[in-house]
Amino acid sequence: MINRTETSHTHDGTELLHLVMDDGSGQARPGVVILPSFANRGEVEEEHGERLVELGYSVLVADIYGRDMIGIDVGEDEGKQKAFSTMEEKMEDRGGYVKQQAAILEFAKAHDAFDGDKIAVMGFCFGGLCTLDLARSGADFQVAGSFHGLLKIPNFTTQKIKPKVAVFHGWDDPMAPPADVVALGQELTEQGACDWQIHAYGGVGHAFTNPNASKLGIDGVAHNANAASRSWDSFCDLLAETMR
Repeated sequence: MINRTETSHTHDGTELLHLVMDDGSGQARPGVVILPSFANRGEVEEEHGERLVELGYSVLVADIYGRDMIGIDVGEDEGKQKAFSTMEEKMEDRGGYVKQQAAILEFAKAHDAFDGDKIAVMGFCFGGLCTLDLARSGADFQVAGSFHGLLKIPNFTTQKIKPKVAVFHGWDDPMAPPADVVALGQELTEQGACDWQIHAYGGVGHAFTNPNASKLGIDGVAHNANAASRSWDSFCDLLAETMR
């Protein structure tokens, strides 16, 4: 049984409506915060959340834009443009925006379904960037997982990285070219990340975990079942090693 509850809090004047998923036992479990793609929380994030609950975790699928931007249809030009413009706006001030992700993390830590000492954060696409930025900010959590995340070097002052970091990347991703991957590895080393790994999948593009990625109509954006399965297995192994 999966218990699903929408719960909200306000950060900097924006109401964020998250989906909490747990086993309904009332016991605090190791937890995973899922930061979604540029389209905000939706089916892909919820499906991964269900799989995590079945593995014994509690999950918070985060709203990263505000409740009025949940359910954006990025298959339509208007929705896609709205989502892209919102993401680009947030990218301009990553140092300010990461404070929202930190507030989401603290909200999850305080939730009754979560063991606040055993928390992972994972993200897809833009959410992958947000996950890495949260780690870069010095936030205290155990595992950071980025799936086909944007890998741009941060434009804010970073701190020592505390969580273990796992990055799952399509080598042919047009939004994160190989030079960005090399730069990230150098950054993680220089920032003293305690434990980091980067998995690069040959012949794989952006958004490989999303079965509907090709509907975006963007070159280099497509689902890849092998990369999706391999990255998921690797991430779950790291979660088990670290938090269970």
